[in-house]
Amino acid sequence: MSDLEVIVEPGRQDIVVRRGFDAPREVVFRAMTEPDLVARWWGLKDSETRVDRSDIRPGGTWRVVERMPNGEEHAFRGVVHDVTAPGYFVRTFEYEGMPGHVMLETHRLESDGDRTLYTAQSVFQSVEDRDGMVASGMESGMAESMGALDEVIASLV
Repeated sequence: MSDLEVIVEPGRQDIVVRRGFDAPREVVFRAMTEPDLVARWWGLKDSETRVDRSDIRPGGTWRVVERMPNGEEHAFRGVVHDVTAPGYFVRTFEYEGMPGHVMLETHRLESDGDRTLYTAQSVFQSVEDRDGMVASGMESGMAESMGALDEVIASLV
């Protein structure tokens, strides 16, 4: 059973996500940043993910394309601002289908014995942008992706 927690407080411009993984943070960091591993867990179960770019260093860029069963594609991109492996990375996130709506994501990985505690904070440009993301069904999509990430991590330990 997943311990995924998605915190959306009224009137705020952020979403906080927390989850534990049964692996050392070095393994979780690899699964979250290495292109071939990201392609295995990003997106919905029925979609296919392609990682176009993944330069995980300050100033590097990333781009992921999710192809749906009907052929429709959804692309996401951003710029990496800071990285301290395996503790955290900070990047922007933009859905290419809605250009100009950019959020800043901070991903933290903390050791807790044999487990890793993951905390992500996504800060949006406005409460309206944040609420739009929540209304899009992001929470169920995130739960699906986090479950797939858990499977990838389990295959690495």
